[in-house]
Amino acid sequence: MEITDVLESLKIGKISVSEAKKQLALYSIEKIEDFAQIDMGRKHRKGIPEVIFAERKTSDEIKKIIQRVLEKSDSVLVSRIQKSDYTKIVRFAKSKKLKIKDGKNTTTLLIHKNTLKSTGGTVGIVTAGTSDIGVAEETRLTCEAMHCNTITSYDVGIAGLHRLFPIIKKFIEQDIDVIVVAAGMEGALASVVSSLVNVPVIGLPTSVGYGYGEKGVAALASMLQSCSLGLSVVNIDNGIGAGAVAANIANRARRQ
Repeated sequence: MEITDVLESLKIGKISVSEAKKQLALYSIEKIEDFAQIDMGRKHRKGIPEVIFAERKTSDEIKKIIQRVLEKSDSVLVSRIQKSDYTKIVRFAKSKKLKIKDGKNTTTLLIHKNTLKSTGGTVGIVTAGTSDIGVAEETRLTCEAMHCNTITSYDVGIAGLHRLFPIIKKFIEQDIDVIVVAAGMEGALASVVSSLVNVPVIGLPTSVGYGYGEKGVAALASMLQSCSLGLSVVNIDNGIGAGAVAANIANRARRQ
């Protein structure tokens, strides 16, 4: 049972205090053999679901973690699966009758048991270029794992700035709570967006670029030095982190 189910069952007298205590004790640290210790209470403590960083894990390890997490939670994010393992993980999830959400240009997956209910929080996500889409999709999947709605618009960077204005208008009309801007090269789009809206903006620098400011260094430096107030910045290519912060902001805004 989820923690909320345990508490509801206790409230209506379906289970005893001792049984509730026993059930809640299960939401602590789950040790999986000698390679993983899972923080099962993170989703309820922080509002952020379990994320499996799969880049250096074997497919068998990933499968075992997925199975254990979903015994006590409704969803799990599997981030950056190795391309050679991606099909194996998808096949495994389908064999367990699990639902899957994937993304364009990314091997990150959102795996869940039931339909994800919306909190009403809405996150806008834009990218400067097509090359930034994979990281932005990690952000989208994280926001959806945290029960937020998302509105995305990709390839609207400053090389053709007029592309940006229709999506900004849509964001305002849809009353979004926060915007994530993924950009590489000089990363200027984040500052531009922040100067146009009255909601928090999260800059997500990507490792797109070459020469002096290659691998996202120029984008990160530019966003950190922005003169437009209201802009916060996460690390290079940290789509998961940007999504977690954005969804937390959106969910808290909707609770007011």
